[in-house]
Amino acid sequence: MTIKTTNSLPIALDTLIARAVERAGGWIGFDRFMALALYAPGLGYYANSSAKFGHMPSSGSDFVTAPELTPMFGQALAAQVVEALEKTGTDTVWEFGAGSGALAVQLLHALDDMGRSDVRYRIVDLSGTLRERQQQALVRYADRVDWLGELPESMQGVVVGNEVLDAMPVQLLARVGGQWHERGVVRNASGNGWTWADRATELRPPFEVSGEHDYLTEIHPQAEAFVATLADRLTEGAAFFIDYGFPEGEYYHPQRHMGTVMCHRAHQADGDPLSDVGYKDITAHVNFTGIALAGQEAGLEVLGYTSQARFLLNCGLLSRMEQGTTAERGMAARLIHEHEMGELFKVVGFAVGEPWDAMGFVEGDRSHTL
Repeated sequence: MTIKTTNSLPIALDTLIARAVERAGGWIGFDRFMALALYAPGLGYYANSSAKFGHMPSSGSDFVTAPELTPMFGQALAAQVVEALEKTGTDTVWEFGAGSGALAVQLLHALDDMGRSDVRYRIVDLSGTLRERQQQALVRYADRVDWLGELPESMQGVVVGNEVLDAMPVQLLARVGGQWHERGVVRNASGNGWTWADRATELRPPFEVSGEHDYLTEIHPQAEAFVATLADRLTEGAAFFIDYGFPEGEYYHPQRHMGTVMCHRAHQADGDPLSDVGYKDITAHVNFTGIALAGQEAGLEVLGYTSQARFLLNCGLLSRMEQGTTAERGMAARLIHEHEMGELFKVVGFAVGEPWDAMGFVEGDRSHTL
């Protein structure tokens, strides 16, 4: 089965992907394609110099994340971070995929306000261009921030990751005519673009999808492997991941038959990851059940799972909003409104060793839905 699509992409990235496809015998899984499209050194979306993060398309940006909306996001999250630092007896914050550096600035500023100027901050980011932007944003904290290009062998502290898991490459599974296939990528007939191609597979979603209708979905081995590796190397501390997604039962609902892969460019969304490769973000929603199980099986304890709205409210966002201007309250409201980010985004927390009643989950914990 093949499905045609149009294409417009940087020549160098196109050539790189073409070589990978050729070496693989003419077909690569979507996870490999997504990895190259996003992370190929100097060429992929997160490795090139495009603006990416910002409020409006006029800035050259493609999407906005919570820290760019309002500093109240980082201020509320900081309350949970400080509690976790104290409960685990650690003094380092680790941020994965720090984007523009906005969240790091907010957390460090809030930590100072809470009397924790002793805390070190370490950023793990694959993107050299984003690292440069982060370093500019964090000039005033330069003596407290370190950058790493990969996960260290051993680490202690509190890990935060905002919109990190959704950008990890996924495999596509397609049930067509009652048979499961892995959906991958091949050169199209004209030789200047990409098209879908399915191959029979023994892979299956972790949750049985009822019905006989055609069905497209994702599995997340890389994100789950990342959490398992983190669990292996985090010897003391806790971790909090904020992202859009669902528990397994909702993720593989029979009606969610088109999958969740989505692209973002100039604050517009589209569902075609094979076009404009390198010029736009590619994401997939997170299966939080798989993430929680990966952490548990690797030895972590789940502290809780809830909506972003409930988490931030538990961490004191409302009192911060009450002190803000009307405009500031309006921006912060987008973090918790159900039709904005409040319900679609979820938070999962982990601890090394004995768990505690973490403030972010004291009300509205949904761990039972995982």
